[in-house]
Amino acid sequence: MADSPEPTGKPGMKKNVALLALCQALFNSSTGVVLSVSALVGLALASDKSLATLPQALQWEATAAFSIPLAMIMRRFGRRTGFIFGALMGSSGALIAAVAIFQGSFELYLVAIIFFGAYTISGQTYRFAAADVADEKWHGIAISLVIGGGVLAAFIGPEISKWTHDVASLWLGNETFAKVIEFICGPGITAAATVVPGENPPYQFGVTFIVLAFLPILLIFMVSLVGFPKKEEQKFENSGRPLGELLRQPGYVVAVLCAVIGWGVMVLMMAATPLAMVQEYGHTFVDTAFIAQWHMFGMFAPSFFTGSLIKKCGLLNVLLAGLVLSSTAALIGMSGGTIEHFWFANICVGCGWNFLFVGATHLLTKMYHPEEKAKAQGMNDFMVFQSVAAFSLSAGLLQNSVGWTTVCMLLLPCVAVVFVAVLYLKFVPGAAPPGLGRPAAPAAAE
Repeated sequence: MADSPEPTGKPGMKKNVALLALCQALFNSSTGVVLSVSALVGLALASDKSLATLPQALQWEATAAFSIPLAMIMRRFGRRTGFIFGALMGSSGALIAAVAIFQGSFELYLVAIIFFGAYTISGQTYRFAAADVADEKWHGIAISLVIGGGVLAAFIGPEISKWTHDVASLWLGNETFAKVIEFICGPGITAAATVVPGENPPYQFGVTFIVLAFLPILLIFMVSLVGFPKKEEQKFENSGRPLGELLRQPGYVVAVLCAVIGWGVMVLMMAATPLAMVQEYGHTFVDTAFIAQWHMFGMFAPSFFTGSLIKKCGLLNVLLAGLVLSSTAALIGMSGGTIEHFWFANICVGCGWNFLFVGATHLLTKMYHPEEKAKAQGMNDFMVFQSVAAFSLSAGLLQNSVGWTTVCMLLLPCVAVVFVAVLYLKFVPGAAPPGLGRPAAPAAAE
């Protein structure tokens, strides 16, 4: 049973990490599409345009709501079951969203987004699965590489949205497609499919979500190939420390704060970006998709070296670098509204998110025992995505009321608070597990 393990870690570690990275790429391709178009779909469907980012906010709210139930499903039935459940919810959500767009129903679109919440939280768990299939000394690199799989999505997701965003009216010219749409959405739907010159085509993004429904199905096939640890190996005598004791650890608090601000700043800026570009500065949808593409590249490309940076420079130093990048993004955003400003700001906030998210995930894995994993991870995701929902809803309200420059300005105090918290963990003795702040820190004598 205990034959000599692979020199690089657990048996099959390399294959499993590679498969999880591909799963992450497929997942993020789906979310990349939603990221590119959701605010614009909300803008088209909502009668009150300040609610344009309500679907994104509701998606994160649903993500938070599903976080603890999904953690329990995975604890009881295993990672694979949880991932398949999430993928099925994502595919269903995409089909419901397509129907909502063809019917012009903002309310039904909100229902579809709730399904995406379950899909979103299952996809966010691939990083924890990376730690499951890798030896402890490889956790940082495995997490980083799996998150890095999303770099493929930077090009796949927005390209899907660019290719499909205005083809619905064209496809409605096909009698078979038109009849299927009328059967599902009701008679008379296609009769209104007239394009007004100079305006967006009717049913914009309807086909986008039809295409999107197939990506989670492909994901199910991919995740079935991953060799997760056998469920018997994950049984424990007890559930470990009480939840309150886990939450009171300074390292746990900082891990949550870094994830909240990493996600919050990124979501607030990215959700406001298409609205600011189209409404405030007169850019086109193709421009917004281009920015989303490079934003996602900034989010995931650093993952190929973030794990190595953590080993070389220290985890807490990488978190501080992520906060500096996030504040730099806000300062660039405040300085103008050209394509170049949006491009640099969104790349910087993406890189900042990567350092904060990978670092916070790695820090979190140091703060619990194996038997505490489900509740520690579930509560972390619940708190993080509840906060992200608030940031996302704020994006539309703030963008419509105070504009892009003020939105960027409001990010700076949030980053400053977390910067102080990481410095506390770095310099207060005993606040963090040893060796996280300095490269090769054999705990120094007084």
